[in-house]
Amino acid sequence: MKAARYHGKEDLRVEEVPEPVTQPGTVKIRPAWTGICGSDLHLFLEGPFPPAPSQTQPHPLSGETLPVVFGHEFSGVVEELGEGVEGLAVGDAVVVEPFMVCGECPPCRDGLYNACVKMGFIGISGRGGGLAEHIVVERRWVHPVGDVPLDQAALVEPLAVAYHGVRLSGAKAGDTVLVGGAGPIGLLTCAVLHAIGARAVVTEVSGARKAKALETGVADVVLDPREVDVAARVLELTDGRGADVAIECSGAQPVLDTLTRALKAGGTLQIVALFSEPPTLDVMTVLLRELTIKGAIGYADDHPAAIRLVQDGKVDLAPFVTGRIAVEDVVEKGYRELIDHKDDHVKIVVSV
Repeated sequence: MKAARYHGKEDLRVEEVPEPVTQPGTVKIRPAWTGICGSDLHLFLEGPFPPAPSQTQPHPLSGETLPVVFGHEFSGVVEELGEGVEGLAVGDAVVVEPFMVCGECPPCRDGLYNACVKMGFIGISGRGGGLAEHIVVERRWVHPVGDVPLDQAALVEPLAVAYHGVRLSGAKAGDTVLVGGAGPIGLLTCAVLHAIGARAVVTEVSGARKAKALETGVADVVLDPREVDVAARVLELTDGRGADVAIECSGAQPVLDTLTRALKAGGTLQIVALFSEPPTLDVMTVLLRELTIKGAIGYADDHPAAIRLVQDGKVDLAPFVTGRIAVEDVVEKGYRELIDHKDDHVKIVVSV
């Protein structure tokens, strides 16, 4: 079958590879659309780093070294059911929660499988990926999406990231939530906040991203830190209290600093973004204002709820699909386009 495989830094090739075989307890899927994620871009530009294997060091769960099939944000159609699989039928539209977990470490036993000590991702760490004509996945990771269009369904994975962060933050209807960054995860975080009835205030410098936040209606207020003092403006918007919750989606130190200053006493700072360098934290502000700091990685049992938000019409994913390309063009019209014109896109999806 045809598949796009990651060989290393700036080396992604469309090749012929063996077609996977269905095993008991697994589901064979024909991928429809696969989103390009920020982590994919980092791997492409920088070379392999965990959870990706290297050419010599296999991933501890997949046992695979490079090359691996890429693509962990994907939708598709069920082609075949392995022995013992229930709750699905051939022809069902589905998405995949692309985890690999050991099931044995303390986090896994505690239900925090997203913090598995050996955690990996299908489409990064091995076991196939969405940029292939077929993939075989354990039944536990397959979620039906009903009549959600498959190009939009490819965004359920990042939507689940956003939903997980909002859920852990404790944000609720009526809260004012300051979101740091209007990239893909920031915009989807605003969409989830809008769906639950919270007021989403986003801080962003990119003109295109500010426009997307406003035109999609997911942000109630958009602030540019080059034009206003964001923390001061949030105080004005909240009658001097400050934001109930701040959700960091940018991975940028200045944004983290702003969010910390903008919180009310007793507020919560929820960190969702990955930082390329360890950030610093204003501990005295955390101390004196009794702030709560939380982390969020991926998702854990969040896909069904994220899918329901879309099915119920509370989140519209259509405006966030900003490009559709074929796998043969994945490097030039996908990766290079996002590298050179990232502010013009939320999500480019790829078909094989």
